[in-house]
Amino acid sequence: MDVTLPPRLKRIGNKLNGPNTLGNSRAFWAAFAVGMIVMVAYPLVRGSYAAGQFSLFLAYGLLALSLSLIWGYTGILSFGQVAFFGISGYTYAIVSLNLGGPLGQTVALPVAIAAATLSAFVLGYFMFYGGVQDVYVAILTLVVTLVLETFMAQTAGSEWSIGTVALGGFNGIPGIRNFALGVEGASISLSGSGFYWFVLGILLLAYLGARVLVNSKYGYALVAIREDAERTAMLGYNVKRVKLAVFTLSGALAGLGGVLYATWGNYMDPSVFSLVFATIPIVWVTLGGRESLLGAIVGTVIIERLRLWFSVNASEFAIVFVGVILMTTVLLVPRGILPGIKDSYVFFSKHGIRDGLERGRATIQTRIRAWLESLGVGQSDTETPPSSEVVRE
Repeated sequence: MDVTLPPRLKRIGNKLNGPNTLGNSRAFWAAFAVGMIVMVAYPLVRGSYAAGQFSLFLAYGLLALSLSLIWGYTGILSFGQVAFFGISGYTYAIVSLNLGGPLGQTVALPVAIAAATLSAFVLGYFMFYGGVQDVYVAILTLVVTLVLETFMAQTAGSEWSIGTVALGGFNGIPGIRNFALGVEGASISLSGSGFYWFVLGILLLAYLGARVLVNSKYGYALVAIREDAERTAMLGYNVKRVKLAVFTLSGALAGLGGVLYATWGNYMDPSVFSLVFATIPIVWVTLGGRESLLGAIVGTVIIERLRLWFSVNASEFAIVFVGVILMTTVLLVPRGILPGIKDSYVFFSKHGIRDGLERGRATIQTRIRAWLESLGVGQSDTETPPSSEVVRE
């Protein structure tokens, strides 16, 4: 007997497998299900402490998803995602500590996300309706992030308090409680494995929701703006409104990640607005594939797991390693790891293993040669610079 899904669920299923996302086959969803089973079982194998540490990478995954939406799908490079991440974390700390108890944390959650959302809306409104475009968006969002770092760093005095909570400058705000929801006497508190499963569920819902979004008509508009904003406007789309909407949504996603970060570490300080932290999400998304939602999450986990290893074993090389990873990815796999795997599969299916390896080697050599020549290395001796007479002419 055939079982048909309700029309609404069928439409959602179609959007999950739309053309704007990688991985739409049954094999992909089977592998995805196996991966989720492994992720769910992770605390049972590695223990509660390891799961609690891994929760941070999943919280960062929300930050990466927010950047993938606006950079990978809309073409807006932003260094401001960590600004909304930090604003939300600070707001959660202030509200929850002032109100106290599980009720205070329950109230602080929507307030913190609303603060990040409102901040993204205000900044996006003045940028997009003010005519700020292209690289100037990246510059402006970076400036806003660094201004927040500078401001929060000088809030060490006793006069910088909100209610009973001192902002603390570089000392930060300690004592943030583990994530809890409910009221006194009827609440749930999450830590260790419980917190890990909760963050994993939030990230899963965010990922699936983002897939539905980018494969909807709204998602087609995002991709059209990325490819040619002027032509999209000529077709009747309100480009400024679409950019503002996706920028605001990405701010909300980053804000949710900020709340989880604050409750994970039980601490907030101005380092969340630092230049290093503002640039790290760019590396996550570049490595995984900025046009791949799942790639952004995978890239985050890979980079942060390796950064953790370096911080323990060779902390002085951590930033150097991140730079090498970024340079290697841009040179060899410019579309990112997951899109690169898909492209490689299609390439070898078309050309065969032997011919494919030869073509791939030639492509890599060409890219490296072009990069070296752009640095002035390996130029031919016959390519002499023009004489002063030619320059003057």
